[in-house]
Parts: sequence; structure tokens; C-alpha cells
Amino acid sequence: MPRRSSPTPLASYRAGPVHGRRVPRPVAPGTVHRLRVVARRPGRPGPIVGSVNDWPEGTGQAGAGGGDAAGAREHVAWSGRDGAQAFAAVEAATDWLLGYPFVFRALARKIDSGHVLVDYGCGPGKVADHAARLLGARVLGVDTSPEMLALARGSGTAVAEFHLVDGDRTVCLPDGGADAVMCNHVLASLPTEAAVLSVFREIHRLLRPGAPLVLLATDPACSGTEYASLRIGEPGWEYGPGDALAVRLRRSDGTWQEMANHAWPVDACPPLLERAGFRNVVQHRPTVEEAFGVVDAEFAASRTWSAERANPPLVITTAFAV
Repeated sequence: MPRRSSPTPLASYRAGPVHGRRVPRPVAPGTVHRLRVVARRPGRPGPIVGSVNDWPEGTGQAGAGGGDAAGAREHVAWSGRDGAQAFAAVEAATDWLLGYPFVFRALARKIDSGHVLVDYGCGPGKVADHAARLLGARVLGVDTSPEMLALARGSGTAVAEFHLVDGDRTVCLPDGGADAVMCNHVLASLPTEAAVLSVFREIHRLLRPGAPLVLLATDPACSGTEYASLRIGEPGWEYGPGDALAVRLRRSDGTWQEMANHAWPVDACPPLLERAGFRNVVQHRPTVEEAFGVVDAEFAASRTWSAERANPPLVITTAFAV
């Protein structure tokens, strides 16, 4: 259960054995935290840079939380048609600064045009669509929600393909058929370690040996911080794996919505990935300074990003199937 405490500095963690002790180790924002040595492949593209028009409004693939009491506040479940439409209306400015562009950059270093990229938990499909255009990959978006997939397929600009997850299995996709998988903010919907392991094992099944998973998640250690488009949890609380936490998201119309979510601390993911068959786990916390070399300069300069500068809330985890 979450417990009340004094705010603590943001920290990354070194993962020990799967059932061993995890040792907190403060790391400066932007540090690449390596759990295994990963060699870079030569000749891969550099930073992902596009026109300001390439960064969609109301992308609906936002991370957890956000904002103050201004505007409408609702408890929203993402199930059903109304939930899917509410999710599609999320602004996700912080994610488009410190999240998705870094996911795309990590993928661009590992896959080529024409490769198969699965977006596991694609929601209304805006991020999958953007990845397909930017990377030139064949993007397959999968989700457990028929309503989300209906929105994705109904987009007049959709260039990705979309499929339903049946139970815990993506029955339409074969074993080892994916050259890469991205999984953005899916952990926040999973309440238990067993549920997380089930998702990781299904992703592992989809990937060919040696192929990467790029995972985007919010850090619950940033609880209570007001970001441009999100707030995670409550000030002064610490959250353990699977703990429920309230989050707020800013809509593209400037209002806010509130929902329930689940916390997965940064150090909880590497051991679970290893149990699911992944190795060479690397975690990276992007900073605003880095973003100026990755995203469009006009978008990066469009806000002050003061909270994002002080305490970056997003973590990119990369792991490889074996």
C-alpha cells in the first residue's frame, strides 16, 4: 500500500538477482542506466527530428496523471466507446517531449524500413500511425479494446494495421514474427506482477530472437509533481509495485480528467523482464535538454517545461528477446 513520507530525490536503481536485494542509487537526470552491456550497431539513424506538424495534438497515448483542479475533473475508465474517446482526447505534451520521440529514436537504431514493428497496447493508434510514417516500418497495433481499435481503424490518415488481443494472446500474430515491439504506458493498467509477466511473455513470444522491446513508463517516484500535461499520484506518497494511484491528464481542450492507475517503480521492471526471457536491459530517463536535439525545436520551445526540467518523469526501458 502507498505510505505517507517526505518527498525524496528522484533515483534510479540497480537491479540485483530476480529475488535479490535492489539497491537505490541516485542518478542524475539523463543518465543512461545500464544493467547489461549493449553494443550499438553501426550505421543507424541519429536523432528523430520532424516538422512541428508531425507532433499530433490529442494523441491519446499519454502517460499517467496531470494538472491542477482547473477545468473538468472526471474519473475515467478507458473501457467502452466513451472511455476510448476520452483517451483519444488526451493532449500528452510531456509524452511528446520526453517519451515517444525517444522511443522512436531507440527503434530507429534497431530496425529498418519494411521491418515489422508491433505497438502493444496501441490505444486509438496515433502513436502507431506516427511510428509507421517516421520509421517506414510495417506497424501492427494491438489492443484489448475493440473500441480503441475502432478509433484507430477509423482514422482517415491511418497507415498502421490494427488487431485485437484475445485474452492474453495476440492470436493473429505468429511466434517470432516481429522485428521490434514498443509498449507505451501499458504497465499503468496492470494491477499485479502476474499481469505484467503475462504481457512481457506475450511480447517475448512475438519477437524474433535478438529483437528489441522498447518500453515507455512513468516513474511513480515523481508523484505529486505538476507537469505540463500530467500529474502522477499525490504529493508526499511513495508507491510500491501495483499500488493504485490517482492520476490526472490534460485534454487537448485544456480541461483535465482524473483516473485510477497502477504504480510500477523503475527498479521493478528489469527483474520481471528477465523472468519473461529478456536480457541486456537498459533504462534511460530523457531530459528536456536532450529533447532539444530530438524533437522539433519549435515544439520544444513552446513551453517552459519547468517541472520536466527539474524532475523528468518518463523512463525508457530497452530489452532484447533471447
